[in-house]
Amino acid sequence: MEFSFTTLGTASARPTSNRYPSAHILTIGGRLFLIDCGESAQIQMTRAGLSIARIDNVFISHLHGDHVFGLFGLLSTMDMIGRVSPLHMYAPSQMRSVIDFFLKQFGGLKYQVVLHTVKCAEPVKILEFKTLDVYAFPLRHRVETYGYLFKEKAPQQNIIKEKIEEKHLTIEEMARLKEGNNITRDGGEVLLSSELTYTPFYPRSFAYCCDTAPFRELPGWVKGVDLMYHEATYGNDLDVLAKSTFHSTAADAAQCAKDACAAKLVIGHYSSRYRNVEVLLAEARKLFPETYLSKEGTKFDIPVKTAFKSE
Repeated sequence: MEFSFTTLGTASARPTSNRYPSAHILTIGGRLFLIDCGESAQIQMTRAGLSIARIDNVFISHLHGDHVFGLFGLLSTMDMIGRVSPLHMYAPSQMRSVIDFFLKQFGGLKYQVVLHTVKCAEPVKILEFKTLDVYAFPLRHRVETYGYLFKEKAPQQNIIKEKIEEKHLTIEEMARLKEGNNITRDGGEVLLSSELTYTPFYPRSFAYCCDTAPFRELPGWVKGVDLMYHEATYGNDLDVLAKSTFHSTAADAAQCAKDACAAKLVIGHYSSRYRNVEVLLAEARKLFPETYLSKEGTKFDIPVKTAFKSE
């Protein structure tokens, strides 16, 4: 099952000729999750070959313009292509007035925009599917801001094929073993789930951390994440500005990934002051070598991690 992250926009407040405001697509299986919706988000999706019609859930970190100015165009396009199913949006409470303004000024939609207000002081589950949980957690910015953590659920155990014949397992026994239960047979023989089953794959995860100043709790909230997207608005040369605007430097992002024991870090949200963002990559890699630059249209895959393969 595909689990990938595609960056549509890497600019911070001021876009440039080749950097667009924040917008990203997380693909998990057949679902597309839109995370932030800066100006030109729908154009960037079209360029990347991503279907607007497949978006059912939108996650907004905060209500600064570079993260929401693309919403009106996206909502209108969804209406024009005939959307009728509800669009679920997860955002701070201020988003209600934005949606109401859009509906009042630009007419009704043939579909419903369902706003799920995000409000928390620590990580909280906000959405659940059969194989996926989504959490929101607070970030430290000038306005109310949230990050999002997407985590696959642990899969059910599989029976080791060779053990079926060896232990003459019944269908009922296999079902119980796959659920993690041990079995004691009538003759006293004990069947241990840990010895007769295996985990088909390890759950994958993705964390979105933008915009935020560094703070102590964040690494623990996303501990062990496979892929972290973290803003890196400034370099070490502008660390004072980063602090005053409640943003992070590339080094801050790298330190967060390191403390979280993340597998891979993707940085973005670059200030327009940096024509060449390689300097940000270099500063981050000094602390966290598995750091990569986000670029418009770049896709980062999180491959399946097989735990055990039965012969």
